[in-house]
Amino acid sequence: MTAPTRVLIVDDHPMVADGIRAILETYDDLEVVGTLCNGQEVIDQVRHLRPDVILMDLNMPQLSGLSATEILLERDPATRILILSMHDAPEYVSTAMRHGARGYVLKDVPTEKIYTAIQTVMRGETYLCTGASASLSPGTGDGREPLTAREQTILLQLAQGKSNREVAAELDISVHTVETHRKNIKRKLGITSTAGLTRYAMEHGVLQGTGSGF
Repeated sequence: MTAPTRVLIVDDHPMVADGIRAILETYDDLEVVGTLCNGQEVIDQVRHLRPDVILMDLNMPQLSGLSATEILLERDPATRILILSMHDAPEYVSTAMRHGARGYVLKDVPTEKIYTAIQTVMRGETYLCTGASASLSPGTGDGREPLTAREQTILLQLAQGKSNREVAAELDISVHTVETHRKNIKRKLGITSTAGLTRYAMEHGVLQGTGSGF
């Protein structure tokens, strides 16, 4: 007998989380392993709970769903994260998918759509519900990509003169991951040198008020 899919719900509205949990628990092939209320909790507890799929809200206190998604995938790229949100604006959908989410579902869709989304990402596919899919327009590739919250954090560390190894130790990630972020930051900003990153950070106020912007 195939083991049920382990689902973790992360939403800062208890009524929403409990409602989704109650519905998902009616499916014999799903097991809800927990409900958490912010991104930091999922970072802290994911190894213990061992979910197959994480249903993640976007706007939460302490650590947003996007930042949590980025950190989780940084530590384990195989993590399946399905964004569950009330926002259907294109920038929300495209940003979530750019951060590595496997799918995007609106909270007001019928329950069977959430179930279908879970099954879809478990098969290794991407799922966008109708409302989210309609709002996601293909990018032209001409505009400069914005830095993610994690990339901003790493830019700050690098601009302070820290080495890849020091940044890795500070953020509890691998040196390879830091190097990957560094390359992505340079690509997005059109900068080719570390000195250029530092100059960019100084010109854009990244080094002022450390800790206030990230």
